[in-house]
Amino acid sequence: MRRRFLAATALSLAVVSAGFILKSAEAQAQEAKMPRTISLIGHGEARVAPDMAIVSVGVLKQAPTAAEALSANTAAMTEVMAALKAAGIEARDIQTSNFMVSPRYDYGDNQPPRLTGYDVSNTVTIAIRKIDQLGGLLDILVSAGSNQINGISFQVSKPDQALDQARKSATEDATRKAKLYAGAMQVKLGPVLSIKEGVNYSPPAPMMMKSMRGAAEMSADVPISGGEQSLTIDVNVTWEIN
Repeated sequence: MRRRFLAATALSLAVVSAGFILKSAEAQAQEAKMPRTISLIGHGEARVAPDMAIVSVGVLKQAPTAAEALSANTAAMTEVMAALKAAGIEARDIQTSNFMVSPRYDYGDNQPPRLTGYDVSNTVTIAIRKIDQLGGLLDILVSAGSNQINGISFQVSKPDQALDQARKSATEDATRKAKLYAGAMQVKLGPVLSIKEGVNYSPPAPMMMKSMRGAAEMSADVPISGGEQSLTIDVNVTWEIN
């Protein structure tokens, strides 16, 4: 009985060992089939003048009561909206971005907060599709009653052509690096196995103009410069090594 047990045990161990050896051989064969690769990141950039501006403008009014502040704000904002329409800004390019009613307190030394009135603000975001009109439009808005301009940012409305230029530059950059590394390692590049793309927009920093002067002080168009916008592409390319 014991001999049969030992024989069965030995046979089982032999089968397990054979299976392990077979799996190890298969694993080695699979590893041998896996291609050797080289992966590099290429960077491309295209600079283009923006042709569109986004500006946030609004009205802030203060009054002893919320109703008075709201009434004053509504009247002023109505004038601002009328000025935008008269300037040719389409309804699709005007969007309310913030409306707020908040109490205002006086915090005296060692005294409980004392309510002194209310602030009402109403802000709209405007898309201006002709940058050369931006300076004059800002002057019109301030004259119409806007006392808050929270920032100006610039955009490229149709970036595809510039991005395609950046893509070509990024591909050339990745290929140049790959050839350099392959030459240094004395190997040859094979076919491309994968390409992955990343896009990055780098617009000019927004112009902050939160505290506006009175309309009488803005008799001329506000000088505005759009500069250039940087559109960049990063590509991660993987080649097989022959």
